[in-house]
Amino acid sequence: MSAHAHFARPERHEALDRLNDRRLYRELAYVDGHWMASDTAAAFEVTDPATGASLAWVAALDADQTGKAIDAAASAFPVWKALLPQERSAILRRWFDLIVAAKDDLALLMTLEQGKPLKEARGEIDYAASFVEWYAEEAKRLNVEGVTSHLPGAEMAVRREPLGVVGVVTPWNFPSAMLTRKAAAALAAGCAIVAHPSSETPLSALALAELGERAGLPAGVFNVVTGDAATIVGRLCEDARVRAMSFTGSTGIGRLIAAQCAPTMKRLVMELGGHAPLIVFADADLDKAVRIATDAKFATSGQDCLAANRIYVERPLYERFCDAFARRVAALKLGNGLAPDTDIGPLMHERAVRKVEEQVADALQHGARRIAGGRRRDAGSLFYEPTLLADVPDHALIMREETFGPVAAVTPFDTEEDLIARANASEYGLVAYVVTENGARQRRMANALDYGMVAINRVKITGAPIPFGGVKQSGLGREGSRHGLEAFTDLKYVCLDLA
Repeated sequence: MSAHAHFARPERHEALDRLNDRRLYRELAYVDGHWMASDTAAAFEVTDPATGASLAWVAALDADQTGKAIDAAASAFPVWKALLPQERSAILRRWFDLIVAAKDDLALLMTLEQGKPLKEARGEIDYAASFVEWYAEEAKRLNVEGVTSHLPGAEMAVRREPLGVVGVVTPWNFPSAMLTRKAAAALAAGCAIVAHPSSETPLSALALAELGERAGLPAGVFNVVTGDAATIVGRLCEDARVRAMSFTGSTGIGRLIAAQCAPTMKRLVMELGGHAPLIVFADADLDKAVRIATDAKFATSGQDCLAANRIYVERPLYERFCDAFARRVAALKLGNGLAPDTDIGPLMHERAVRKVEEQVADALQHGARRIAGGRRRDAGSLFYEPTLLADVPDHALIMREETFGPVAAVTPFDTEEDLIARANASEYGLVAYVVTENGARQRRMANALDYGMVAINRVKITGAPIPFGGVKQSGLGREGSRHGLEAFTDLKYVCLDLA
């Protein structure tokens, strides 16, 4: 993020002319129902990772203005909490309808600022909208729970009450879906939101704020504060009125946020790093296994915490799998996300490209074979070829660290017992993938793998009805499902004397 002392209007990015609704393109933060510039006129540049062209200069709010957003949320919370659940539900439903109607514009903004292929961006908008729809319904289902009394002459009940103000911090790889998955749940519970989107991709969050205003979200209930992450998130963490922090991002940053929240004892909901194993047994259908590996590795150009980072293939199938996978990887189309035939877009920034280059070089140094790709397309660009490495040893960096890029690392295994130990030998525990036609083995693997989610013979497993989250260093709590809503509530026990 580059901050400046004034707004400098960029030369208009030509793709913005494709927007049907220009009001969805916003460069100001959204606080207390108003579009807000920085008090110091500071701004940061948002660029198109495919071309490097300037997209916008977005307001960089400071700690004091973040405090004003918290003030607004704290003031709005009692009014929002007091609405009937059906009233909150109706507003969320209108927000859902508006998101669906604006899908093409929202997807275009996402591709321009994030780089992912337009077809994937459209899919993310559908995914993002699904959480708003789901929680519009769940808002009406936070029922009182009766308790059989253990005391004479007493009646007991337990109910759920909203926590209060919730801080929401979202990443750049899924700039719309990560916001709605968190915010819709908290809003349905009756909480007010102060959201901070990644400075690489703020336009998606600001467009959702515009649609939320149109849907009837009251002023102060949903705020989007843009600017320096350390400044804004630090202010959210230190304020006791912020009762919960919901964060998606790296495990390292998650630890920092947890430490900053400790003095105020906030509720934490965190979806952190992943290092997913994909395990292919010799009885697997080869075509299915290759298709699953391609989808699990290369979606969002590999920039996904659910991406398959370590691919283990049972030795009798290993060489055939590598050959078939190499053909599929080589056929993936690298290019600008706006092109209709693009499969792999640019990486988000130069740091991401350098990390991929470092991991590939390290793997080759440790004896891995490069079968496909393995290079940056052009000097200085953010495009990295879809890459397949075989015979990658467990001690290589790519087998120990999360890879946010289009590089698949494949290695053989001999026994199920050895494989389980290798797959579980990670501080992360978000998702694991298994490909096998053996029913008993499917159950054994589901039980043995130390991960919050296990996908068997498929890639797509997430969605609004399921509890998304990991174990170990991959996070705290769950998002989606009724559990995602309950995370933003406290239990209140009431004991009534009937004498």
